[in-house]
Amino acid sequence: MDISLQPPFKQDGFRETESHNGVYTSLADLSKLEFKTQGFSFLPKQPINSLLSGRHASLLRGRGLNFEEIRRYLPGDDVRTIDWHVTARTLQPHVRVYTEERDRSCFLIVDQRTSMFFGSKRVMKSVAAAEAAALAAWKVFHSGDRVGAIVFNDSEIIELSPQRSRSRVVEILNTIVKMNRKLKPDGNIKPNGSMIDRVIARVRGMVPHDWLVAMISDGFGADDGISRPVTEIAEHNDLISLFIYDPLEEQLPQVGNALFGSGHERLEVDTASRFVHKAFADDFARRLVFFKELARERNMPLIPLSTAFEIGEQLRELIGRRIL
Repeated sequence: MDISLQPPFKQDGFRETESHNGVYTSLADLSKLEFKTQGFSFLPKQPINSLLSGRHASLLRGRGLNFEEIRRYLPGDDVRTIDWHVTARTLQPHVRVYTEERDRSCFLIVDQRTSMFFGSKRVMKSVAAAEAAALAAWKVFHSGDRVGAIVFNDSEIIELSPQRSRSRVVEILNTIVKMNRKLKPDGNIKPNGSMIDRVIARVRGMVPHDWLVAMISDGFGADDGISRPVTEIAEHNDLISLFIYDPLEEQLPQVGNALFGSGHERLEVDTASRFVHKAFADDFARRLVFFKELARERNMPLIPLSTAFEIGEQLRELIGRRIL
């Protein structure tokens, strides 16, 4: 059973325009992140210590290229652009000329399931995922590219096609906020681990080629069923996994009896139990190892993001500043 630490709070009189001690986010909170997107980039050129450097950077396509024409070779042209078929036919060197595409679409996959309603430090995992999505959306928007999203919980999937507009970014953030507010400590929502399989399969049919796809999730329920669609997405697009986790998942502290919840279920747990410690740590380790293997086999960057620290600071540290 997926278990989530439930913070004590009241929802009476709670407005959607407000955040609540990291338990929920708001449109105002996510909108403020527009001004905190400096210091990281999803483009190919990265600092040597970036998680997107090396073999990952070589796979990030940046903006695509459109074929424009074939013309005679001129001194200074890159010899790699020579069209050898035309050259052989005309007995004169010719090159293929490309122009850079105006934009590069970015598609965000944002997890707001009950497994994400878990937190022990700064914010819940669901809020951390919302912040990561907001930072990515604003970054892409200010780069002049189109941004879209698919936001999902345990029973609902909402698609927003990529557009290059501030209104689309706000619509994405508003959709995330509305799903985020559906997470309740006393709710009767049944965790749906298979939903991530459905979402990834749907995304596979939505993204053509040379898109940037960012998967923002804790990986709950992911199994071999997503391997094939992930492979097909990554084959023609840049796929990045932003793995959201809470420090408590790595190491459960010994705090005596603690109340945990999963949807409508409640469970009092003796955190001093070795069995509980092992079971809790094993579940997290399984998810992390699965995503590490998935990333390694497909040369997909895996960026772990902790709920304990500011998401923007972590992105700047792990991805690094853009090199022009």
